Parts: sequence; structure tokens; C-alpha cells
Amino acid sequence: MISSDDTAYVTALVKASGTSFYHGMKILPPERRDAMYAIYAFCRVVDDIADEEGRDFTAKQAELEAWRQRVAAMYERGEAEDAITRALLVVIQDYHVRQEDFIAIIDGMEMDAGEPIIAPKLAELDLYCDRVASAVGRLSVRVFGDSSPAADEVAHALGRGLQLTNILRDVAEDAERGRIYLPTEFLAEAGVTAEPSRILTAPALPQVCARVAEMAEQNFARAHAAMAHCDAKAMRPAQMMEASYRPLLDILRRRNFDYAQGRVSLPKWKKLMLAARLLAG
Repeated sequence: MISSDDTAYVTALVKASGTSFYHGMKILPPERRDAMYAIYAFCRVVDDIADEEGRDFTAKQAELEAWRQRVAAMYERGEAEDAITRALLVVIQDYHVRQEDFIAIIDGMEMDAGEPIIAPKLAELDLYCDRVASAVGRLSVRVFGDSSPAADEVAHALGRGLQLTNILRDVAEDAERGRIYLPTEFLAEAGVTAEPSRILTAPALPQVCARVAEMAEQNFARAHAAMAHCDAKAMRPAQMMEASYRPLLDILRRRNFDYAQGRVSLPKWKKLMLAARLLAG
């Protein structure tokens, strides 16, 4: 069991981030919820390293490498040096989460830490989605209570569906930061510029976004199909994530991917309704 002090630390970090994840994971039993908060705390810390303004890539690489070494120390020697690693060590021991998934997350953050990602090839985009989203899913399904191959398939597909939806939701914000996560093949075929400062006014941008939305839908469908072969109770948090994100695609489509209308989100009442429905099921 994670100590009360370490639980308090990771819980406070998750709560301070302002993410809906904090409330969403409350559907889990306390020990599993605390384990998920520990995983989120790890993700938050390494993501903050990648996103920190004013630091060069070499410095960020060094900090991310230090986290690789911390992960190795937990697995190889059972060593932990702070609240997050102590909490993660309990997660590793109790839920048998895999070292390679923590490393994949760090590798994904390193992709974001360097030169801005601009119009990656489809294969690079898929790798990025696997590292920053599906790897988190592979850790999560074990904490949820299912370590079967079907649960890994849920993580594989749902992570990609969630991340592609994030990419579509954040096109405008990413462009302002000099980033474009839409695939270069789709942009080239539609004649859309890969220049962040001009992409939002490209007439064919909605066509590109619609293709990415279809990729996301296909992954959500794969995840949903795989859930049928998993422990139903264990999949409730995954179902909640799907239910919270999939409707965003419908909103974006209705807007014809017009980012001048602002960032899309589900109203809080609808999220609560979805959560209640899953709990009742």
C-alpha cells in the first residue's frame, strides 16, 4: 500500500493540475485510485520537463534520462528516492506494470522536448501516439484490474483514439506554439500548408481533420470491441474516457473543424451523466 504521505503528495499534484482525471479516477477503489494518481504524477512531471519554456534540448534530455535511471532503479534494485518513485514502486509490486511502458512515455516526452513536431509522417505520428497515450493505457489497464492481451488491445486502440482526438481539439493551440501534429501525407494530398502560422486559414484543412477524425473513430471502435473480451468492471474507467472524448469528434465535425469557434469540450453536467451511467451499469 502507498504510504499516506506519498498518497497525499501525488493526489495534491493531480488535483493541482486541474485535470478531469482527478475526479474521473474516483470511481476506482481507493488503492487503485491512488495507484493511478501515482502514474499520473509521473506523467505530469516528465511532461513538464518536455514542455518547460526557456530550456535547451540537452538540459531536458538530461532530466528525462535521469527519470529513465529512476525507473531502472525501481525495477532492478527496488530503489525509490522521493514520493513519486516510492508510490510507483508500490504500483510496480502490486500491479506488475511493465518497465518498458514507463520508458515509452519518457521517449514520447523526449519527442516533444526537441524541435517542434511539424507534420509528422503517419508512422511517426502512430509511434508518438503509442508512447504518450497507449503506453499510459497499458499501465492503466493493469491497475484497473485486467492484464489480458485483450486489455492491452484496449490500451493500444483507445490510447490512439484519445490522442488523435486531443490533436484535433488542439490544432489552433498547437499552431500558436509552432506545432502541427496532423500527418504530412494527409496535408500534402489536400494541398494544405505545413506552416503553423498559415494552416488555420487553409481552405482544405477540414478535409485533413476529417480523415484524422476517421482514424480516431476506427481506434475507438477497435477499443470498444476489445472491451467485450475484458473484465467488465475493470474496463469502466476506460469506458468513461472513451465516453468523454468520442463526442468531441461529433462537435468538431458539426463545426466543420472551424477553430475560430474556440476549443471544444463537454459540459460538466454531461460528464457527470456519463459517469453515473457507467457506475449504474
